[in-house]
Amino acid sequence: MNDRHVLLTGGSGGLGIAVTRALLARGAHLTLTVRDDVHAQRLTAFLDDLDDEARARVRTAPADLADEASVRGVIDAMPRVDCLIHLVGGFTMGPLDETSLEALREQIDLNLVTTFLVCKHALRRMKERGHGRIVTVGSRAAVEPGAQLSAYAATKAGVLALTRVIADETRDTDITANAVLPSIIDTAANRKAMGESQAERWVTPESLAEVILFLASEAARDVRGALLPVYGKV
Repeated sequence: MNDRHVLLTGGSGGLGIAVTRALLARGAHLTLTVRDDVHAQRLTAFLDDLDDEARARVRTAPADLADEASVRGVIDAMPRVDCLIHLVGGFTMGPLDETSLEALREQIDLNLVTTFLVCKHALRRMKERGHGRIVTVGSRAAVEPGAQLSAYAATKAGVLALTRVIADETRDTDITANAVLPSIIDTAANRKAMGESQAERWVTPESLAEVILFLASEAARDVRGALLPVYGKV
């Protein structure tokens, strides 16, 4: 990843910090999208702990990833786009007959619309050079949907479909698109929501970050349209 220009969305979350740290350790230049002041503060606290050399390779960019003009502006401001790692997404659960249309539309915006827009414009820039790596985040629920996950599973399934479409459309180029399918990620938010009794069986952010970076690297140049399960011991 040395000297690669990477667009990373969702960099302030539990997984995002792990991916950011791994990318910087490998010499990447990062553009990190920032949604609001809360996320900006999290990133600032993390970046303040970096050395000057690593900090100089990070640029933050305010963005509404559900707004096409905002996404286009961030991506066009990058010198080039070697890699897109799209971590932004949302989760909700509840019985289908109790799930509101508003909740479904929120999931569509968070999971599907953001993926569509960042992939669309990152791909546009990658085609300028005929090279690029796209990594998206699906979910185990997208391929093994279960009760109370209607809106989440359906929109994450859409993420996987988009990823495979891109892989097929770029088959004759040096652009690849792949997705990871995590089960439960061991983050502070998940421990708070679900308790800690089974946390040792979950996927750590650091472990998932290594899988993501493999798909983003030249080592995975022949991997296209993969939906890679990362389930831990769950």
